[in-house]
Amino acid sequence: MILEGKTGKWEIVIGLEVHAQVVSNAKLFSGSSAAFGAEPNTQVSFVDAAFPGMLPVINGFCVEQAIKTGLGIEATVNEVSIFDRKNYFYADLPQGYQISQYTRPIVSDGRLVLDLPGGKTKTVGITRLHMEQDAGKSIHDQHPAKSYIDLNRSGVCLMEIVSEPELRSPEEAGAYLKKLRAILRYLGTCDGNMEEGSMRCDANVSVRKVGDTAFGTRCEIKNVNSIRYVMQAIEYEAGRQVQLIEDGGKVDQETRLWDVAKGITRPMRSKEHAHDYRYFPDPDLLPLVLDPKDIARIKASMPELPDAKKARFVDQYKLTPYDASVLVAEQEQAAFFEEVAKGRKDPKLAANWVIVELFGALNKLGKDVTDSPVSAKNLAGLLDLIENDTISGRIAKDVFAIMVETGKDAAGIVEEKGLKQVTDTGAIDAAIAKVMAENEAKVAEYRAGKVTLFGWFVGQVMKATGGKANPAKVNEILKAKLAG
Repeated sequence: MILEGKTGKWEIVIGLEVHAQVVSNAKLFSGSSAAFGAEPNTQVSFVDAAFPGMLPVINGFCVEQAIKTGLGIEATVNEVSIFDRKNYFYADLPQGYQISQYTRPIVSDGRLVLDLPGGKTKTVGITRLHMEQDAGKSIHDQHPAKSYIDLNRSGVCLMEIVSEPELRSPEEAGAYLKKLRAILRYLGTCDGNMEEGSMRCDANVSVRKVGDTAFGTRCEIKNVNSIRYVMQAIEYEAGRQVQLIEDGGKVDQETRLWDVAKGITRPMRSKEHAHDYRYFPDPDLLPLVLDPKDIARIKASMPELPDAKKARFVDQYKLTPYDASVLVAEQEQAAFFEEVAKGRKDPKLAANWVIVELFGALNKLGKDVTDSPVSAKNLAGLLDLIENDTISGRIAKDVFAIMVETGKDAAGIVEEKGLKQVTDTGAIDAAIAKVMAENEAKVAEYRAGKVTLFGWFVGQVMKATGGKANPAKVNEILKAKLAG
């Protein structure tokens, strides 16, 4: 994305830091529950609350989830990594430090392939993935003069996934987050629920003149909780920086917040540097040493991921790359499509109905495919009726609307409403003869060379048969009749 300023063209440079909460029953260094939504301070151990003498014990399942994610983003899983203490003071951080990884993370040098409009792709580097414990939650809206602390989230395992500064537009940032969330969900390592805070994004944004190679001063927009807001925040922040520079000011390196109500970013604090946190290896935790056999075992258990599934859909079902990328964006969508397409002569028909009709209806209802009122089995039944000429494509849309409303199967609706397609050539002959007799002037025009009237005749015949006539037979017989 290029911004047009008063002094020329500007390029946006974006790097994203995603905090993904690991799907795990217990926290990273204690046995407390990591479930969302419990009453405040009911899932807090002595370790989480930083009672003196309480020592962290690492959760092996969380480590496996991080390894699996690293393999999913085609990264290097480091056999030796180290936990560090990141020192800062805040009320919801009882230890006065966060256990994280700094110098030697568990995962490094990954990549993500983005699906962009027009079937294009872009590969973005991932610098690192490291594990860290989450802080608690400060609550400021329960009392006019007091803030409250909920430590349920304290110690929950996070994976911080840091991209290279290779994104160049809000749209690319959105595509990155969608692809990363899809991979996490396929792997089962994070549920990607940004509304509940289990996936949060910090966006680092700077601008530079087109053609420059040096980076500008960046600002970090902290803890944005939806892909749409991330894109809006980047667009606003880039415009703010360009205007500031062109008006003779300079960009200060700082952390900013996205104000949803006003649609602007606001200053939060000056941007910290690594040395401000006084990182040092955690003396209570030994280096994390992984067995290569365990990494190989985890790799062997990996599911088919979105990019591999997309390539298979293009090859096996002859779909366009765009349609395949839409279907594999969520694991449940891909599974739904495959059930509908199973054994079908024309899998592209299944793709069109799932993407256009089903997803369109679900969007209006505010549901996803897991809550669909039309099951994959019932949608497959509807397509069977189209393929065996029981109903036409137009009638199928009417039937589908009833299926969405009632949840009934297609065959029952067709029988109940008397919607079977007319394939009897005698009935079609009679309808065509009637239309031609009532429109002799138009027949003469067609025969005189106005062939564009053919579509009009088809429409009249379909209308006369209540839309039930087989369109292919109507076209075939009508052409012969009009030819005289």
